[in-house]
Amino acid sequence: MNLEEFFSSKLRMKILKLFFQLGELNVSEVARRLGINYKTTDKHLKTLEEEGILQHKTFGRIRLYRINESSPKAEVLRELIESWESL
Repeated sequence: MNLEEFFSSKLRMKILKLFFQLGELNVSEVARRLGINYKTTDKHLKTLEEEGILQHKTFGRIRLYRINESSPKAEVLRELIESWESL
């Protein structure tokens, strides 16, 4: 995914901000907090995981997502969001 495609999604940015604030969440919790449906949430989380920004672990049928701390993309996004929010 190129940079323009990545930043074109307002929802994807809201999801990232949520993870940087709260840490680890499951798909349903992200959907509930943002007021969006499960399928849309799942699609965005999978995209963020494919980009290496998120990672998940599975407990039975529950997938818990969190920021991939070893991802350079995640670190750049963290810095961008923190800088932007502090202005």
